[in-house]
Amino acid sequence: MDLHWLKPLLGRPAPFTTVYLDATPTEGPGEQGVVERWRSVRRGLERDGAPAAVLDEIGETIAVPTWQRGPHGRVVVADSEGVRVDRVLSEPPAQSEGVFGPVPALLPAARAADDAVRFVVVAVDRSGADLTWVDGTGRRGKRTETVEGGHDEIHKTRDGMERRAQTRAEDSWSRNAEAVAAALDRAVAEQQPELVVLTGDLRAVALVRDAVDKRVGELLVEVPGGGRGDGIRQEAFEERVREALDAFRLRRRAAVLDRFAQSLGQGSGAVTALDDVVDVLRRGQVDELVLHTGSLTGSLVERSVWVGPEPLQLGVGADDLAALGVGEGDTREMPVGVALVRAALAQDAGVTFADDGAVELVDGVGAVLRWRDGSTPSESVLTQSADTRRVRGVV
Repeated sequence: MDLHWLKPLLGRPAPFTTVYLDATPTEGPGEQGVVERWRSVRRGLERDGAPAAVLDEIGETIAVPTWQRGPHGRVVVADSEGVRVDRVLSEPPAQSEGVFGPVPALLPAARAADDAVRFVVVAVDRSGADLTWVDGTGRRGKRTETVEGGHDEIHKTRDGMERRAQTRAEDSWSRNAEAVAAALDRAVAEQQPELVVLTGDLRAVALVRDAVDKRVGELLVEVPGGGRGDGIRQEAFEERVREALDAFRLRRRAAVLDRFAQSLGQGSGAVTALDDVVDVLRRGQVDELVLHTGSLTGSLVERSVWVGPEPLQLGVGADDLAALGVGEGDTREMPVGVALVRAALAQDAGVTFADDGAVELVDGVGAVLRWRDGSTPSESVLTQSADTRRVRGVV
């Protein structure tokens, strides 16, 4: 998924402090449980030498609620001058932790990008709508816009009401819905959300759904239980929204992984195995980097590659960098996950995480390509039995 918000980390002054936190609120007032988890992580970072001023700023950032009620996580990244990244994760980490070192721990931040959804909740009634925007940070957005239709004859009277009055009320509903739909069409074109959640009065929902343009209609999902007035069971509605977001994430992830699997099966348009992924990243060919979900805690955390001063200067060995003309004094080892995400970020590639069995990934990594030429690695060997090392590495 889109990593543009991580670009401020490129070229920033080291050292970096990365915090990967279970941000699930506990029973009781405020965010006390989250703050206690942060204090435990902070003690470890203090032992590692993280500067107090940076840790104070991270603490202030974490003290600001995420406004999420269910289980979720949070990733915060700071450089030597302060916090640069603050994102919410749809799922909490197995263990809250902090990392202090010369480079940011980019894998948790990349997972936040894979989880994040930009969406708008449109709560409608027969007079208008409230639009609540949620940005890619994962917070329930506190930016709400109100659209009023302007036609105020919206109620039918009881039995005996004249047919003309009934028609006027229904006409008002339709006109108000058209006004909401027009405002929503404009807002979606400007803000570019990935998902539009429509809720509220059933009749108004149907009218707005039928009035929006094709672009909005393709993004729209109806979620019952919300609305503009009193009496809304907010917790139940937010749970339904979370379910809708989870379903959207699965669809979005599946689309990338299907593209990867099809390209890999055709022997072009995708590669897997660490050597080949490093090769295509170095050449700027990657459209989407694919990582196994276990890379957050397993194989990629323990492995390293060699890098130069620029993000696309990387290789599985120091000799690869020498071939690129990078002097020995300018090379260093870097954790694989950090180096791969760093290179993907530098070429405006996205990152998608794959669960066990979703696709064939040698060494837990793969890439969907923007382009290929005669020297691009081919993965047709996966259909053969000669290369046993690569076959053994499939996850």
